[in-house]
Formats: sequence, C-alpha cells, structure tokens
Amino acid sequence: MTRVRAAGASTRLRRVLASGLAAAALLSGLPAAAQDAAFRDRLPEDEVVYFMLPDRFENGDPSNDRGGLEGDRLVTGFDPTHKGFYLGGDLAGLIQRLDYIQGLGATAIWLGPIYQNKPVQGPPGNESAGYHGYWITDFTRVDPHFGTNAEMEAFVTAAHARGIKVYLDIITNHTADVIRYRECYQAPCAYRSRADYPYQRRGGPDGPAINPGFLGDGPAHQTAENFARLTDPSYAYTPFVPEAEVGVKVPAWLNDPVLYHNRGDSDWRGPETVTMGDFAGLDDLMTENPRVVQGFIDIFGEWIDRFGVDGFRVDTAKHVNPEFWQAFVPAMQARAAARGIPNFQIFGEVYEFQPGALARFTRVDSYPSVLDFAFQGAAVEVFARGGATDVLERLYFQDPVYAGGTEAARRLQTFLGNHDMGRFARFVREARPDASPDEVLRRVELAHVLLMTGRGSPVIYSGDEQGFVGDGGDQDAREPLFPSQVAVYNDNVLLGTDATAAEANFDTDAPLYRLIASLAAVRRAEPALARGDQVVRASQDGAGVFAFSRRLDGVETLVVLNTAETPFEGAIEVEVGSDRWRSLAGTCVPTSQAPGSVRVSLGPLDYLICTTRDAA
Repeated sequence: MTRVRAAGASTRLRRVLASGLAAAALLSGLPAAAQDAAFRDRLPEDEVVYFMLPDRFENGDPSNDRGGLEGDRLVTGFDPTHKGFYLGGDLAGLIQRLDYIQGLGATAIWLGPIYQNKPVQGPPGNESAGYHGYWITDFTRVDPHFGTNAEMEAFVTAAHARGIKVYLDIITNHTADVIRYRECYQAPCAYRSRADYPYQRRGGPDGPAINPGFLGDGPAHQTAENFARLTDPSYAYTPFVPEAEVGVKVPAWLNDPVLYHNRGDSDWRGPETVTMGDFAGLDDLMTENPRVVQGFIDIFGEWIDRFGVDGFRVDTAKHVNPEFWQAFVPAMQARAAARGIPNFQIFGEVYEFQPGALARFTRVDSYPSVLDFAFQGAAVEVFARGGATDVLERLYFQDPVYAGGTEAARRLQTFLGNHDMGRFARFVREARPDASPDEVLRRVELAHVLLMTGRGSPVIYSGDEQGFVGDGGDQDAREPLFPSQVAVYNDNVLLGTDATAAEANFDTDAPLYRLIASLAAVRRAEPALARGDQVVRASQDGAGVFAFSRRLDGVETLVVLNTAETPFEGAIEVEVGSDRWRSLAGTCVPTSQAPGSVRVSLGPLDYLICTTRDAA
C-alpha cells in the first residue's frame, strides 16, 4: 500500500531536517575511539530512550514463536490473531532492526521483560499469554519465545557497538500466579489485613497460635533472625502449589510459600494492601524478608555481570516496601561500577500523577529516578484537551521536590503514553473527536517537541513514531510493528499515513519518525537541551503560548510552542546577554528586540527552537 503523509507535516519537518540531520552526520563521523568515549560518558539525562515489548517489535526467527512448546495456544501461548497472546517478536528481530532504532535517534533501548514466563494464565475462557513478560517463572533465562541467553548477549553487544545503551525491565514485586489459596481456589481472594489476620494466629486473632516469637514485618524487625521465626504461611489464607507447578520457579528459593505475603488480592486502598496484596492475582513476594532482598540482589546482579546492561526500569516500584529499595538500589549501582559500567540508571514505575507523590520515591525509597507520570498527565491536559499552558509551568515549578532538586528532575524519564495507559495520539483523538487528521497530528507533534526539548530523558513508546493510535490501554495499545494478523489492530487509522497495522511499519519517512529523528539530532548537537537548566519564560492561564529556555555554559536555547488554534506574536523574556539567535527549527529573529526581550511570531499549533550558540 502506498503511504501518504499528512499534508501539513512536510513543511514543519523541513525546519528541523537541515540542522538536525547535519548534526547527526557529524556525530556519526566521529572516530571509533571518540564514539566509545561518548558512549561511556553519557549521563542519564543525555539519553533518548526507545521502549518496546519484544513480542511486538519484529519477528526475526519464526521457529521460536511457540517457545519450544507443542499444542494449541493455551499450551504454547502463541496465537498471531489474538491481541492477548504471543505474536512472534523476538531478540533476533530486534537485532535485525537496530538500524531503524538508531536512525530514530534513540541512544538507549528499554527492553520489556525478557525472562521466562508462565506461557498462559487466567480463568477458564478468559486466558491470555505472558507475551508482555510480567509473569515470570524463571528469572535467570530468556523466555524461549524471545530467544536464548546467547541471543541476549548478542543483542547487547550489537547495541553497544552502535553506542546504544540497554535498559532491562525488572520485577521484584511478584512472580507468575502459581500459589493458590484453599479458601478461594476458584474465586478471587479478597485482601486480609494484618490487623484482622496477624502473622501469629491462623485464620484471625482467635485462631490457634503459629509463628511464635515473630515480631512482625516493620522496619525495625526486618532481620534474618526475626524472619526465621516465620515458618507457617497460613495466617490469612492456606497457600498451596498445584502438583503440576511444584518447583516451577527459578531460582529454587522462589518456590517457598513462606516468602510470599499470601494475603489475597490488593484492593489498592492503602499502603498495606498496595505493598502486600497480590497484584491482580500474581504471587506477591515478602520483600521485607532479608532472604528475598538478597535473592533479588543476586538475580539482577547476575544480569549486570553477564550481559553488561546499562540500567533497570523497575516495574510496580510503588508496590514494594521502601527498605527493599534502600538495600537493592545501592547494591545494583555497586555491581555495575564493579563491572565497569558508569552512569548505571535505575528508574521506577510509580503510577502517580503528582510530583510530590513521585518525589517521595526518590527521597524515601532512594530511587535515582522515576517515570514522570506527572509530565504525562500535564501533556495530555495541555496538548490533547487544550488546557491552559500554566499547567506546564506548575509542573516544572515543583522540580525542586525531587531528591537532588532540579538537577535530579533532569534525569526523570518523561513520556507521553505507554503499553499500559495507551498512546498519546488516542488521548488527542478522544479529547477532540471532531478534529481533522492534520490537527491531531500537529498536536501530537507539539507534544513530542516538548518531550524532546524539555527537561528529562525522553521515552518513545514503540509504534508512536509510526503514527499508531490504538483503541485503548493495555492490550489495545500493543500493536506489532511487523505485519499484524489481529483484526482489532488492523482496522486502526494511523496518523500521517494510509498504511495499516496489517503491513510492516518500519517506515523511516513517516512524519513522526522523521520529526523525532530530527529533534533527537538537534538535542545531541545542542547539549543545553539535555543537561541545561530550564527556565519557564512564558505561559498563559488560557490555552496558548508556552516558552522556556535551556541554559548551559553561557548558551541559551529557547523553545516556544503555540498550543492555540490562532496565531501568536509577542515578546518573550530571555537572558539580557542573549542578543543574537540562530534557528534550529522555525523562523527565529537574528537579534533580540531589546536587552532581555526577543520577538516571536508563530502560526497556530506551531513551534520554534532558537539558540545563541554560533549565532552570527
């Protein structure tokens, strides 16, 4: 099928292509030694991260589609026609498509979990597969649907050869659903609290005594000596493992039910149930136990030692007690340093939309960084719903709350959508059902300009660069880039093209791919856009202009976005010494109007990027 780009896209793209692609050419021409030094020395905020679920990227080896299993989809997990099962993507396909990822300007790949999963789980008639990687049974090996440990080594080696870092998605909160409870074997198990079901009695406060001398799970008692007294896990429910799954978890210590909370499903209503309840039925580990802490230090330390990965994204971080992270994070940083890996990045998934709630995990739990859900929420409000741009000003005003202040905020992983909540383009379409395809594309483009130029390390969700929109969150936002056989994916209308998900979508001429690639090149060429401090220059209490400067080493880079459907013309405050300007995108006036003031003219839903670096 012939691909057709949206009419309004090409003009805007030309503004960044000249400077952006020229910068990319200069960087690719570096001597090998210089490239290697740049790779080692990059800071977390320097990275442009590309996130994908390996099952949904590229199928390079169809022989592993069934993971070495024989039978129907309820055995193998493979059904290329169903959005909830394995579709066939693997590490071999990822290696084959590294050119595509590098061409986008990504400098790091966040790889969705690749550990061996329980192939299929769920209630009869509503089963789905572990294609997403979050139902782990063996934490030590690559799932056979994705390839082998040797292929993982080959992937990391190939990525590093291109100067691309590799971040692994890791899980310590839970394993696959293996443990059952006798009291509710065929039904959901409601959460049973510590107050109603203390560790020292079976079945409630009036039940028979068990676990004598156990002092509880609070921070003061998280010692091996205390947890040695916790030998009977039947305080709330009576856990057991079905015969067919006995010993299925690796390493072997994960098979002991006493190392799990066994209190039933979380109801998400408070810190106890959030950290101790089963996440949608998944076996919730007792991360207060020093045995569990050391076990995961050993597991993921080995992934650093063996594969030389450059960082971790931590799944369900808010569902684990702070003391676990206070031990785990520095242990991983030390392991990476011993392996000769500088700037090892660890960022947690904390599903909170207020900066204060996110910052708590940097201050109490000792996370170096977190995914910036607050940024995501603000971007939806402004660019999709047309909210006031002072929403963005209030977001950035709160940057000092993070441990390390505004410098730490520059290390946050910013993003617009993901595999759980859905794609940003869908948020725009839902907010503006009557908008033309061109308007939707322009709003998505504007959001990506902020993502790529504002503070933080930008994360691109695989498929966004091809104009994927999706029908919702979770499975509805997990289309493959290789040809899909899933009907609910193939009827989607993509942005900026008449292509469909039924064909391969690795088009390097797609409007959003070209835009992101060009902005990434500008970002690399202008260090202030990654490492510079950020100053908001203009925002409005009604939808309209948003302007900010990034400043580094005496260079000021100004970004102005017009989120309104009407033109904007006016003066923007800048540094008094910033009197000459050079355009990186859009039309910038060559000289400031007066000391500390520059004149800006923008069309509807348009933007410009100007810098004082090398301005004539």
